[in-house]
Amino acid sequence: MSAFIFALGMTLMHFLWQGLLIGCATAITLTLLRNSRAEYRYIVACVALLACLCWPALELWQRVASEATAAGASIHGLPWQGADLLDNDQWFNLRDSLRAIVGVWALCAAALALRMMLGLLWIDRVSRHPGNCRRHDQLRWEADLARLAQRFGITRAVRLRVVDALASPVTAGWWRPVVLVPAALVGGMPPDLLEALLAHEMAHIKRHDYLINLLQNVIETLLFYHPAVWWISNRIRVERELIADDIAARQLGEPRRLALALSELERLRFSTNQLAQAANGGNLMMRIQHLLKPAPQALNWKAAIAMLGVALACLSIYTEATAADKNAYGRKPARIDFKTCAKPEYPAAAINENRTGTVQLGFLIDRTGKVKNSRVEHSSGHTDLDEASRTGIEKCIFKPATRAGKPIESWTRLQYVWTLE
Repeated sequence: MSAFIFALGMTLMHFLWQGLLIGCATAITLTLLRNSRAEYRYIVACVALLACLCWPALELWQRVASEATAAGASIHGLPWQGADLLDNDQWFNLRDSLRAIVGVWALCAAALALRMMLGLLWIDRVSRHPGNCRRHDQLRWEADLARLAQRFGITRAVRLRVVDALASPVTAGWWRPVVLVPAALVGGMPPDLLEALLAHEMAHIKRHDYLINLLQNVIETLLFYHPAVWWISNRIRVERELIADDIAARQLGEPRRLALALSELERLRFSTNQLAQAANGGNLMMRIQHLLKPAPQALNWKAAIAMLGVALACLSIYTEATAADKNAYGRKPARIDFKTCAKPEYPAAAINENRTGTVQLGFLIDRTGKVKNSRVEHSSGHTDLDEASRTGIEKCIFKPATRAGKPIESWTRLQYVWTLE
């Protein structure tokens, strides 16, 4: 198994407790901000979801960089490469499990990515279609949409398409935004209420919410296995809809009209299209109440006590995982001190016969940095070259490997290349 697969597998496993910690901290913060503006809760949720991506990404980079550092060493122009050998008896089962974990994760992530790409292609295809309504109605609603865009200060052209396979208006695209309107709403909803829903979509376009929503889908695809990611992402969508409702209500000057439009949508059964911004995002009854008569939310002390217990459990898991990670991965491989040794002497017979090659050597380094044992792991094809490199490097002094800051005995692999200039 490659070092990258091992590092990726450990990163995915570590995110189990990392995501739990982020989710718990987010829940506590959102609870404290339950009566604050939706913008504040939205920012907290976005930062939390971004942390869910950045924390494991940074850890993966550190693991891969550590493996790369341990895999090679070069100084004074000598073509030596060293790599620390892990204790196979300690990690054998874990390595086999990680290979399966990474494989299953890759398959599931690929399936979700394919689903997302198909959704984006569907949106692109529908947005290019001229629409399924009469030309007169199409022009009328395009003109209304252009007036709304001007009121919202949107300078980009916003397209409108009427689609049969939708139950609520949705917004897609960033550079060339398009609003997809269900044909049933065009013919069955009063124009003033439909205009209120379109104002909600204009708020999404004004805030560039499509890009954030797209990033959400990417994070959900990569970290699909953690419930905290889905919960945080859902909170982002809920708060985003409340923000868009507030903006639309201010622009319309009639919060009640938007609330009536949302109540009309409540009569329909639909599912949220997570590849686009939809007016049906979030809990509609909660949004209607927020528009008409927002009320302070009381703190549920029973839930708060349970949340505090989860927080303490998360901190305990974090402490244990950090200690375990330090013991397992705070290990630094043994490194050769090039100042203590000279370049192995080229055998005279090998020079006369122009023999070259690469030999792979293994050295057992004790806690003091001295070579305790050595072996030829892969021959250069010439015994004299193998022995010359082994006996020459045996005289070197190493910096011993350490685990949690303490020197340990370990095997280290070195490669020496014999070349004639």
